[in-house]
Amino acid sequence: MTLKKTNFGKIKYRGRFAPSPSGELHFGSLLAAMASYADARHFNGQWLLRIDDIDQARVVADSDQHILSTLEQCGFEWDESVSYQSQNLKHYKMALKELHQLTVTYLCSCSRKQIQAALENSHIKNGIYPGTCRHKTSQADHQQNRDHAIRLKVSADEVCFVDLIQGEYSQNLQQDIGDFIIYRKDQVFSYQLSVVIDDFQSQITHIVRGYDLLDSTPRQIYLQQLLGYPVAQYAHIPLAVTEENLKLSKLSQAKKVDCNLETLVQAARFLGQNTLDTKDFDNKSDFWQYLVTNWDINKVPRMEKQMIMV
Repeated sequence: MTLKKTNFGKIKYRGRFAPSPSGELHFGSLLAAMASYADARHFNGQWLLRIDDIDQARVVADSDQHILSTLEQCGFEWDESVSYQSQNLKHYKMALKELHQLTVTYLCSCSRKQIQAALENSHIKNGIYPGTCRHKTSQADHQQNRDHAIRLKVSADEVCFVDLIQGEYSQNLQQDIGDFIIYRKDQVFSYQLSVVIDDFQSQITHIVRGYDLLDSTPRQIYLQQLLGYPVAQYAHIPLAVTEENLKLSKLSQAKKVDCNLETLVQAARFLGQNTLDTKDFDNKSDFWQYLVTNWDINKVPRMEKQMIMV
């Protein structure tokens, strides 16, 4: 397949933070926000805020406003108005139609139980879709296929990139992931597709986020290539985990972040930055000025996770 040739050209650094509105902002999310913000501001770039609310079943009422309020209290300042995935559906539909025209999509009616049974009777790695429905086609109008998901055909080529923190990373999507879903049976666009469209629409050049999304990156790059989008520069920070090795998240009931200087300094230290003691800053503005000026992404620990006392 011949891919369209595109690049960012002279687009200035544009970063973003994209929390899901499924609860209040916790320390783990603060780390991702801080790393993306400091990196963008250090290079005199723009920093955008997007609410990833594509999965409405997971949305907690008013949590988006709580998140925005907490970010403001912590001293974050974003450029442009806040965007919402739920306002971008027309672009997802257009991208899905384009992928259909490229003949790289197909309908899938398999249940999880059916997939597991097929895997048990094959030599395919557990968790990788065995391609049961690959012979099917996909209609351009996905609304006509309410009982099916839509999967994307993947190639056997290696998808490689250099993460600014974690270094070289590669994945053979066919062997490691399999054809993946881009539109679910419950009529929800997948995270993999929606985030690629969102970042393209906002002309995001740099994506700094948590390590848990590192293995999603090759799928997103593959989609970017198919759609002729420029490939962003990625950086994945280590995850914050508890003494029980649990990732700080809404699911693990991580508490709302306290936006004081102590918390901000703790977050910066977690990210490997040479920050002073809390007493050395008169206020949050002093802290942010220091962090942005002295930010060095090369000092962020190159690891999957590290413990944080909460």
